Amino acid sequence: MPTQPSEAADSNVADEAVQRLPTLLQAAALSLGSAIALGLARFAYALLLPSMKLDLGWSFAEAGAMNTANALGYLLGALAFPRIARRSRVDTLFVAGCVATALLMAGSGLVADTNLLLLLRVITGAASAAIFISGGVLAARLASARPRDAGLVLGLYYGGTGWGIVAASLLVPLTILNRAHGWQFAWFALAAACAVLTVAAVGAARKIEGLHATAAPAAQRVATDHAARWPRFACALAGYALFGVGYIGYMTFIVALLRNAGMSAAVVTAFYLLLGVATVLSARVWSALLDRMRGGQALAVLNALLAVATLLPALFTQPWIAFASGALFGATFLSAVASTTAFVRHNLPASHWAKGISAFTIVFAFGQIVGPMVIGWVSDGAGLARGLIYSALLLAGGALLAACQKPLRES
Repeated sequence: MPTQPSEAADSNVADEAVQRLPTLLQAAALSLGSAIALGLARFAYALLLPSMKLDLGWSFAEAGAMNTANALGYLLGALAFPRIARRSRVDTLFVAGCVATALLMAGSGLVADTNLLLLLRVITGAASAAIFISGGVLAARLASARPRDAGLVLGLYYGGTGWGIVAASLLVPLTILNRAHGWQFAWFALAAACAVLTVAAVGAARKIEGLHATAAPAAQRVATDHAARWPRFACALAGYALFGVGYIGYMTFIVALLRNAGMSAAVVTAFYLLLGVATVLSARVWSALLDRMRGGQALAVLNALLAVATLLPALFTQPWIAFASGALFGATFLSAVASTTAFVRHNLPASHWAKGISAFTIVFAFGQIVGPMVIGWVSDGAGLARGLIYSALLLAGGALLAACQKPLRES
């Protein structure tokens, strides 16, 4: 009996689902690396900041300097990555970064001296860069293995940061004790979470690298005439640098702003949890945009939305406004990061992906170095709300610059 058209269509849909599932599962497992690098190693600090600031007598500028130190290490790691990657496998760098980050997070719970904490934040930033860039390269390789789901694969990888935010929003309030240096126990809890996520992420990295190794001889024969030097995507780089300055101001000081506005610890925890969940869900929301836009348009749209999300809590102090801001920010900010990897993948040959992703990571790190200290300095003088207004203006500027970026080559 001949197969009916409807039965054939159903069979094709089922086959497609079976073929894409392993790729999406690998992307989800790999995304736990971004959960470690950003969700736990960087963004969890916003939850620790009020307790550490009070206990150690910091100003907002000093508190912001902790994230600046982390970003400095991130910059150093990004600068070193292309050279190290020429001598080491990408998955090896990913694994080393994950293990080192877990150990360094535990080390942050052993000290209370500001200078030592700054040093640990620098080294942690370098380890995080190794995770994030190598993971981005692996995600780009996985996306190319399944072009129809490329935007979703990249979104899943970067959106995995949300899992780290969710874990931090649950762990930190439970493990900060009401005693001198009570925040140290939260660092130990975060280190344990890093160790658990490392186990799953490492397996995915090894498998993706193994698949790439079998395809490498063919890939090496592809011409690299389309390799572009950085001036050709200077608008995208500049827009991304302003994203780095603007978004980190929000992520560093939003919890302190909400607490200063009189919101309870339960409300702030719920806000941060919502932000993390929105980050995880962002992969599906923006996947089509990442696939379709080959220039800087995706980054422009996302920067503009982030500017709105950052401005809302600076102008209005109601809890529902804060939740709307957190949902919009969470659903957008890591997709801005994913948009740069999508840009590299659309416009550069595979042999230049590591260099391209590193270039964006370097300007991103510069932005993050400037952001916490400048916004912290503004906040010390004019209040946290004014600091976030400056962040929103910088994000809007980044949107305008990114909108000027044209594709580097035809489809």
